[in-house]
Amino acid sequence: MDDRSNSPIRQECSESVLGSQHRREAIRRLSEERVDVLIVGAGVTGIGCALDAASRGMSVAVVEQHDLASGTSSRSSKLIHGGLRYLEQFQFGLVKEALTERNLLLSRLAPHLVRRVDFLYPIHRLRERLYAGFGIGLYDLLASRGPRLLPRHRHLGQQQVTKNAPALKGCSHKGAIVYSDALVDDARFVISAARTAAKLGASIATSTRVVGLSRSKGRVSGATVRCLESGREFHVSCGTVVNATGVWSDDIEAYAGESNSRVRASKGIHLVVPRHRINLETGLILRTVDSVLFVIPSANHWIVGTTDSDWHLNRAHPAATHRDITYLITTLNEVLADPLTTDDVVGVYVGLRPLLAGDSEKTSKLSREHAVTCSTSGLVSIAGGKYTTYRVMAADTIDAVGVDQGLDLPKSSTAQVPLIGSERYLQLRAQISEIAEMSGVLPATVEHLLSRQGDRIYEVLDLIKEDVSLAELIDPHLPYVLAEVVHAVRFEAALHLEDVLTRRTRLSIESPDRGTNSALRVAELMARELNWDRNKLESEVGHYLDRVAAERASNEQLDDVTADAQRLAVGEIRDNLN
Repeated sequence: MDDRSNSPIRQECSESVLGSQHRREAIRRLSEERVDVLIVGAGVTGIGCALDAASRGMSVAVVEQHDLASGTSSRSSKLIHGGLRYLEQFQFGLVKEALTERNLLLSRLAPHLVRRVDFLYPIHRLRERLYAGFGIGLYDLLASRGPRLLPRHRHLGQQQVTKNAPALKGCSHKGAIVYSDALVDDARFVISAARTAAKLGASIATSTRVVGLSRSKGRVSGATVRCLESGREFHVSCGTVVNATGVWSDDIEAYAGESNSRVRASKGIHLVVPRHRINLETGLILRTVDSVLFVIPSANHWIVGTTDSDWHLNRAHPAATHRDITYLITTLNEVLADPLTTDDVVGVYVGLRPLLAGDSEKTSKLSREHAVTCSTSGLVSIAGGKYTTYRVMAADTIDAVGVDQGLDLPKSSTAQVPLIGSERYLQLRAQISEIAEMSGVLPATVEHLLSRQGDRIYEVLDLIKEDVSLAELIDPHLPYVLAEVVHAVRFEAALHLEDVLTRRTRLSIESPDRGTNSALRVAELMARELNWDRNKLESEVGHYLDRVAAERASNEQLDDVTADAQRLAVGEIRDNLN
């Protein structure tokens, strides 16, 4: 069964490794060589652009001021979906496009990271059953091109709902509709896509910040970049700069002398609640005054969200207020037989949607479509869009790069490029017991690692083979093992403690202590890999503990301004290095 030595997966491994060697080589390349495309931002859109450009044969480099997926791309609702509510806004094209992408991700591109999730939509009156049934039926129809990957929706009577959803008050519904969508580990998805882009030749450097753009012959021709780990600045020469920075888009355009304000930040908060506190067999979707509220199942928790409000304060670390948290709990409690309290909330996270600015006062009414612009030669900007349609956004962006450079580029082929980890995933899922026996780890550990690494699971299992202590759990209540910490550093570009605790794992939101009890043990493993001295180790741990304390304090405030001030009492660790 274990034929890895002769497999293409094994042979390609070194090319897709995002460790310290890759970062050093990326920075050398950036400072010494001209690249066709310099992409600013390593969220799902920027990494998607890198993958698309590299797959078309272009030389590509990505710079990111923080970590992979450090912004919105690790703070989403974790849904891969068409956006059922967008049908009410008559955005049929957007919904169909998103559903097409959902099916691609489920079937071909990332089956190890994207999986089916079912939602219960409670019905309150006969008219609503007809209205919602028509909308969800249309949703199914728009997704019906090609093989059916998810079941059609079905109607439930009041007694069936009571049986399948004991958590709901009997008086809160007169039946329901059940429909299917998809769920993703958003941060892991970006990491997998980044490794795929690297395999195709892209250079990816985190902790590198663009501090200026340069011009030559009337067009943007490069950027000044600062390495935040060393403080060194260097110039990058390129054919086109791609601005994929989300809510920072206007800042990058300002370096080119543009003053357009095209992006409006919308704050969305999510609560993480233990699975046992809400007795449901499926997820739940509820209508609110302005939008919808989801209760989304993950392995050990429910994710409850989201909100949709303007945010004009710090974009790196948006804060959730006590009022935000109370609003979600109160809204959900309207239908729960056993109400939640703030004590049930294990974790809180906040993301900022980079929406296209429009005429509506409410961010919930703004379009989720994307726009690609080239207002200045040599600078292509991508703004707006949905996580689900990242691949389409990337293809449109690189098409615009081709126009900007006067190139006849081949068409995007990323619909045929599975992400790292996907190719043998289904085969390996059928061998969980065998893999566990051969590796000397529990079947539950194999299942956990397969759902995160896919067919790259042996990268982690090999680490355990070298040191069996790495099979131990980081936190006794969660499935993450110590080998994942080492793997995050060697293979996945993790440079700081918070990179591991907030994105390579989710201890920061899934553990009641928010990862503080695990911080020292994780940091000690990272110190061995990254050659930290004692002062550096203590600094990393201290910063993380302070960060958690600041987040908790911000969650107690009643308004955005005071919550923001509390959160900013502890900034970004990368900004404190030099």
